[in-house]
Parts: sequence; C-alpha cells; structure tokens
Amino acid sequence: MYIVNEETVKQLIDDQSAFDAVESVFGAMAAGDAYNFPVIREAIGYADALYGFKSGFDRQTKSLGLKSGGYWPGNAKKGLTNHQSTVILFDADTGRPYALVAGNYLTAVRTAAASAVSINYLARRDARVIGMIGAGHQSTYQLKAALRQRAFEKVLGWNLNTDHLTRLKKVAIENNLPFESVDRQTLCERADIIITITSCHEPLLMREWISPGTHIACMGTDTSGKQEIDPNIMAGATVFADEIAQSVEIGEAQHAVAAGLIKATDIITIGSVINGDHPGREHDDQITVFDGTGVGLQDLAAGAKAVELAINAGSARQITL
Repeated sequence: MYIVNEETVKQLIDDQSAFDAVESVFGAMAAGDAYNFPVIREAIGYADALYGFKSGFDRQTKSLGLKSGGYWPGNAKKGLTNHQSTVILFDADTGRPYALVAGNYLTAVRTAAASAVSINYLARRDARVIGMIGAGHQSTYQLKAALRQRAFEKVLGWNLNTDHLTRLKKVAIENNLPFESVDRQTLCERADIIITITSCHEPLLMREWISPGTHIACMGTDTSGKQEIDPNIMAGATVFADEIAQSVEIGEAQHAVAAGLIKATDIITIGSVINGDHPGREHDDQITVFDGTGVGLQDLAAGAKAVELAINAGSARQITL
C-alpha cells in the first residue's frame, strides 16, 4: 500500500494536472463509464463539525475508493485548515487497499479545477473581468485556476470580512492584474465570470444584477440548506452541473428545483459538453451557471494521479498491511 503525504501532493499536483484529471472524469461520468455512490454527510454533534464520505468507481481508469473528511469550523484557531480529508484508493481487481493520499490540498485544487473546466467550456471567449464572491482558504485556488482559462484584464472581489480580500489581491498582483474590492451588485454588473465560494445559507447574487452573457460558477453549496445565488438566476440561465442528482439534492439547484423554477431534466452535465454531446454556450448573451457540488470521482481521479506521479518520482512511501 502506498502513502502519499500532503507535501508530496503539493509538489506533484499542479493546476494543469488537476484540470486534466477532473476534465477526464467528468467526461467519463457523462459517458456512463464512471459513477458516484450516494454521499454521506452528517453533523456529528461535536466541535460543530460536518463529516462524511464521497466515493465512486471509474471503469476507464479503474479508480475505486472514497474520500473521508469534512469541515471543522474551529480549526483555523488551531493553525489548521477547516476542511480536512483523506483519499483511500482500492485495487478494483481485488478490493485490497491500494493507496492512502492526503486530501486537504487535493480537495482545494480539484474543486478549483472543476470551476476552471466550467469556465473553459462555458464562458465567453472574450471574458476579461472575473469576480470572486468569497475570500476564504479555497478562494485563492479558485482564482489561480480560473486565471489560466482566459486573458483576464481585471479581478473584482467581495467578502463579508474585507480584510480577507488581501488573499485575492495577492493572487491578482502575482498575475499582473489590477484588483478592486467592490460591493456585490457592482461585481455582478461588471464581471464576465463570477465564482461564488462561500459557506452562505442565503442568496448573495440577485437576478437583476446579472448581465447578459455572464458565466457563474457556484462552488460553495454542497450541503442541504446552503445557498449562494437567487434561484431566479437559474430560471433565466442554462444550468450545468458536475452531477445532476447531487446538484438537485445538495447543490445550488436545490432551491430553484424546490421553488418549481427549474426541473432536474433542465440541468445539463458538464461532461456532455466535454464529450461534444452538448454545445454548451450557444450565444454571447446567454447566462450560464455551473453548479459544482464536488463529487467523489474528482477526488479519486486527482488522488490516483498523485499516486502515479509519486511512484514515478520515488516519493511514495510503501507499507504492508
């Protein structure tokens, strides 16, 4: 059994390798070659923590396994990231455990890769202004991955605690881009692409603020009750998701579906666009929304890539159970 620790994962998995892994698995899901198992996510009644499992199987790559972990809101005071996770991979031929992979950095880059994939396939080619709603730990990964997808000229940011916007400003400066802190309405009116990455339980973006042609990647809603955008935005948009069932159950679409504004059958998998079965954006005035709930297969794909690279580099520790 191989063990790949956090530092090794950071050294080996970059934005492009994460993008390639996530893009591939989204395509496999849409083709019916990979599927996710039901998600388990529970409040454990201790430390205000949410804990759960995401798992699945990819027949193309034979990736089988799960990610175990969750959200501990008090971790920041302990010098730890609030999100904690570990990926466990199994040999699909025998069921024996194959690898144990540190999942904190991996989760951040695979989540960022998902929104980057959506931008690549759905945003207007002439998009030049990107807006970030949320400036937590995950936001910098989101912005770095997104900036690789278009020739951006400016970054706009909003966060409830404006002090945290320095994280996004630093990334913008590193990429030779101006950064501006604005209110939510101004951000929506001026941005060509918007990424929402918060833990909010109420809409932060309103329908009347969204300009024609905007692409919105909703990346924060992954639990029942969470919400980042006005459901009416989805009613007036073409909606895509990593996985439709999960989007309707725990993703941003849960609110629009519950309100009867859209149906599950209105949602399109991003994988069908990747595979060429759906055109994606069809005109420049079209509003597109990507509901990125985060699926277990993303973790398995990124984890398997980390193990492959670690073995090739001689940096994977091997043990016998």
